[in-house]
Amino acid sequence: MSRRQAPEPAERTALPWRNKAVVAALAAALLAGPGVAQAAPPAAPAPQEQVAAASITWTLERASNPTQDQQTAYNLITSAMNAAVVRYNNLSDLGKNITVRYDPGVPTADGNINGTIRFGNRSYMTERTALHEIAHTIGVGTSSGWSSLAAGGTWRGAQATALVKQFDGSNATLSTGGGHFWPYGLNYENEFSNTAADRHVRIVAAMVRDGM
Repeated sequence: MSRRQAPEPAERTALPWRNKAVVAALAAALLAGPGVAQAAPPAAPAPQEQVAAASITWTLERASNPTQDQQTAYNLITSAMNAAVVRYNNLSDLGKNITVRYDPGVPTADGNINGTIRFGNRSYMTERTALHEIAHTIGVGTSSGWSSLAAGGTWRGAQATALVKQFDGSNATLSTGGGHFWPYGLNYENEFSNTAADRHVRIVAAMVRDGM
């Protein structure tokens, strides 16, 4: 009676399949390794450069040893200019560097497109006057754009015209003359209110967009 040969261990018969699993795992590891180029994740969008809005700044020229008269004027002018500049910067992106002087020889106050404002009379050292004179430094009554768009007594720029119609109705217009405009030109102290001052700034900014 011949002796029956014992069967091969089960592990040996399964070995080829296990080898295949090992090979597959190694291949996957190699594909994921640093030696194989992988598709890069989408790049984050490049940051866009942020352009800061322009702003109005101002400097008061002071005497090194001011008299009491000068110091009183400086205090009034500082209060007026600070309020006016804050309002302009809150409601517009207009830019201007302004130099302010106290000049007792000036009967009222004046502003020039070269960026200078002079205050003389105490009763004109107010926010209303400061807003009005800042408008002159920006171009109201002082720029070539003003000369062309304000000719004929009525502002002809589309944006400021649309704005005054929004404020006062479809028949409203901006009148011009003598280097000034109305309504909302703040030409006299009795024209001032917070609403009128806000509208003044918005109209001046619209005039600049019109090409003033």
